[in-house]
Amino acid sequence: MEQEVNLVKMGNRRSRQSGGAKLKALIITALLIAGIYSAYKLVPVYFAEFQFADGIQEQARFGVVGRYTEEQIRDKVFKIAQDLEIPVKREDIKVSSSIAIVKISAEYTVPVDLGFYKLDLHFSPSSENRSIMTP
Repeated sequence: MEQEVNLVKMGNRRSRQSGGAKLKALIITALLIAGIYSAYKLVPVYFAEFQFADGIQEQARFGVVGRYTEEQIRDKVFKIAQDLEIPVKREDIKVSSSIAIVKISAEYTVPVDLGFYKLDLHFSPSSENRSIMTP
């Protein structure tokens, strides 16, 4: 009789332990899904910013060599932003160009809705290139 009571108590303890393991697995799964979803929403934004910064750097290099005007450089940078679907306004692209140096910078904010949290990512890529031919 006493052994039967002990077996029943052990069965109850196992039942409670397996319930805790199920809860832990559920929480870990939920966190994993939230992390994957967040990456799905955030990675494209950061990748587009990387490509835009690379485009700005390229335009700064070519701006010095090609002796483009500030408006020509701004137009090219704005075209890159439109192609990448970056929400930057044309007037937010700052260009300073002379014979010796080209400086380009832009500031923009991308709103990201994760469903459970909304955030604004602020980016300010810039580049500067100097001519090697002038002192």
